[in-house]
Amino acid sequence: MKILDYNIKKILDSRSNWTIELELYNEKNIGVKSSVPSGKSTGKNEVFNLDPDQAILKAKYIFSKIKNKDFKSQQEFDHFLISLDKTVNKSYLGGNTILAFSYCFAKLNAYFKHIELYDYFNNLVNLKNLKIKPKMPYLFVNVINGGLHAGNNLKFQEYLIIPKTNDILKAINLARILYLELGKELKKIKGNNAINIGDEGGYAPNFKNDFEPFEIISKILKKLNLDKEFYFGLDAAANSINLSNDKLEKFYLKLIKKINLIYLEDPFAEEDFEQFKKLKLKLKNVYICGDDLTTTNINSFKKADSENSINSVIIKPNQIGTISETIEAIQFAKQKNWWIIVSHRSGETNDDLIADLAYGVAANGFKLGAPARGERVAKYNRLLEIANQ
Repeated sequence: MKILDYNIKKILDSRSNWTIELELYNEKNIGVKSSVPSGKSTGKNEVFNLDPDQAILKAKYIFSKIKNKDFKSQQEFDHFLISLDKTVNKSYLGGNTILAFSYCFAKLNAYFKHIELYDYFNNLVNLKNLKIKPKMPYLFVNVINGGLHAGNNLKFQEYLIIPKTNDILKAINLARILYLELGKELKKIKGNNAINIGDEGGYAPNFKNDFEPFEIISKILKKLNLDKEFYFGLDAAANSINLSNDKLEKFYLKLIKKINLIYLEDPFAEEDFEQFKKLKLKLKNVYICGDDLTTTNINSFKKADSENSINSVIIKPNQIGTISETIEAIQFAKQKNWWIIVSHRSGETNDDLIADLAYGVAANGFKLGAPARGERVAKYNRLLEIANQ
């Protein structure tokens, strides 16, 4: 497949920051678009994103090198981009610039092969003979925002509800019901401003303490007779929290006694593999997940494996910069039997590619924010579209 033309421009992301939207055209003048999100809570080993104006200049250079070349596969295309960059963190061309091209190539190649994008991703992940079939993930729904994602007094970043079903219509409806009832309850007990929302669509009022959000959610679920329908999760994003490891661990242990918490993401600082391991050994029935710890980077995955630090991992393509490297990370995690959670970013766009990725690689979970705000809803609606095919 050859690339014959391109167009790139600046668009707004969900935090009103500039990002890039790229269009690529093949030899049949078929075009696709892709846009790149950004995170506020980031690991230091993520790829380097260029300012959008610089990214636009680098895109012109990339296009001059790929125009009319016949690329046989996603891997060949992505590795060519990596070879053009020649830096460890993609700082020359920009991780965001490279990812926009990688995304577009995947979409064009799926079209070229007359297959759905999720089947394209499924074919890629099965190149190591994993024999994985596409499957709907469990939804990890961020209904209360804190930390860097909100202007409230919560130290912890994401209070997650997880419907106990991967029947996507049922899961979305359960999440929707809880989200709307939570808004009503917060407004009643905390006033009109309580339904202000954070970066990922979750409510973001002040609370009495860091336990109260789950206490309120639990109360609502019991009232609705839905308390058996959900698990709970927490993205601590502890890299941004000024607490000792001992205080953090005491909070987690106390929280687990109170609620049915099965998922805990980034409970400690981003390079504290040993502390992750200690907590994982204590909490046998909780998925201890790496995000800032692992940054969708195969080398960090290998270190986490050798240190026995995690049993679950976040997958964010824009942490590493290409589809091929993302797939390589997923393949490694699958072989280690880790839970795989495909995730959005706090600064999102309406691009719904990650919904196809989550379904196509049979991710265990999908973090996609609250069922509100257009950039989040785009992912929910894409899952519904897939389910209805």
